[in-house]
Amino acid sequence: MSTSSSNSSAGAEEQAPRKPGTSNEESSHLLEAAENGAKYGSRQADQENLLGNMVHASTENKSKKLPQYVAALAAAGGAFAAGTVLGWTSPAQPQIVDGGEGYDFPVSGTQFSWVGSSINLGAACVCIPIGFLISLIGRKLTMLMLVLPFLVGWAMLIWAPSVGFLYASRFILGLAGGAFCVTAPMYTGEIAQKDIRGTLGSFFQLMITMGILFVYAVGAGVSVFWLSVICGIIPIVFGVIFFFMPESPTYLVAKGRSESAIKSIQWLRGKEYDYAPEIEELRETDREIRENKVNLFAALNRPVTRKALAISLGLMFFQQLCGINAVIFYSSKIFLDANIGIGSEWATIMIGIMQVVATFVSTLVVDKLGRRILLLASGSVMALSTTAIGVYFFLQDQDQSKVDDLGWLPVASLCIFILMFSIGYGPVPWLMMGELFATDIKGFAGSIAGTSNWLLAFVVTKTFDDLNDALGNGGTFWLFAGLTVLGVFFVFFAVPETKGKSLNEIQQELAGNRTIATTTTTATTTQAVNGQEK
Repeated sequence: MSTSSSNSSAGAEEQAPRKPGTSNEESSHLLEAAENGAKYGSRQADQENLLGNMVHASTENKSKKLPQYVAALAAAGGAFAAGTVLGWTSPAQPQIVDGGEGYDFPVSGTQFSWVGSSINLGAACVCIPIGFLISLIGRKLTMLMLVLPFLVGWAMLIWAPSVGFLYASRFILGLAGGAFCVTAPMYTGEIAQKDIRGTLGSFFQLMITMGILFVYAVGAGVSVFWLSVICGIIPIVFGVIFFFMPESPTYLVAKGRSESAIKSIQWLRGKEYDYAPEIEELRETDREIRENKVNLFAALNRPVTRKALAISLGLMFFQQLCGINAVIFYSSKIFLDANIGIGSEWATIMIGIMQVVATFVSTLVVDKLGRRILLLASGSVMALSTTAIGVYFFLQDQDQSKVDDLGWLPVASLCIFILMFSIGYGPVPWLMMGELFATDIKGFAGSIAGTSNWLLAFVVTKTFDDLNDALGNGGTFWLFAGLTVLGVFFVFFAVPETKGKSLNEIQQELAGNRTIATTTTTATTTQAVNGQEK
């Protein structure tokens, strides 16, 4: 509720200086303007508008940030569960493949590669359907329902009687994990205020890396059976915690549930927060969408949507084609060749730690430095790192003796690559996927971006050996380096900066209305305050 008064300007003058959060200098300037307006015949509404803006400036400072962090972390709990699915193959493979004691039936290396890649197919299949479900029943209920396929998948994996059950279980787990990759970033982008939206959006990738590290660490000390049991408990914990979180205000306004949207905003921002300008902006955006409502394909064909989709698809493409899967695949070999006394299990744990630390750093700086600078720095350094790794493997293929004293080169390059990927290309594409699309198309367009990511991950994983055979180890890494350089140019020329902008302002900028984008929030605030006064 707006706290602006409908009293006369004289009454407002007596109260305004006592409002908290506004400096005496700012108050005196605004009040002087109101007095001059009355002196030269301005309307009282203009005076009240000035005072209303001053009052709003004071109440906006009362917004609480902690509840937003809590809700974003709760939503990211699903990402943690997805991370355990992604990381499970690393500790499980030695216990399963070629006579391992993980199961009562044999599993060959080729069969296990399909066990590992089945989650990519499951995730790719679910992304588009989940986009429709998000718009139909909401972000919160969708994420709560995803606990069920997680449980079914882990149960099938724990008690699998055959290789076919392993394929099916991993496919189902891919369905759940892929759905979270679309839903969680969207939910977080809609509940967060613009000044912390980048930080909260980065929680998604942070929790995925923490889930992977968790599996690496636990898998080093327990059997594959108990590892799967522990992973199966995590979605239950997520469901219990997330049950108490609010629904997205954007979704609630779109469904005409304004009172519920107000309660959601108050839960997220605090009871003393002046929700009127924010709820009015959401309503105005929803009205514009309804007045210009078109079918799905027409919405996809809007210039703004095409531009946003091209940016999101481009970021997903370069995220997967930068060589991250190749670097992870060769990590154990790189540490082994370096002769630094680190086994494969500890190598994977070290990589997991680096991912978590770097992604955490990204959450701290993404709202300060911006998305573009992180992507540009990440891509540039990753290209140099994969080039260096390519040089090492090229020389190794020529003559092993040439690299006897270069063991440090791939290790250092690998560590730098992992750190820079986790700071930029790891979290930012998922973060921006939740920022770029309009509300009416966000679910479907975000699903297309998510589907492309998982399909690319599957293609890169399954064709990696063929690339090595055709180009050699060094040539494959150089190919990834060249694609990463193209990604740097793509970011520089095509990707806008979304730091500190509301979702509506981002849409205006994508449409080419930079001036309008910078004034949208001010105009909406004025409209809301005047509406309350009247």
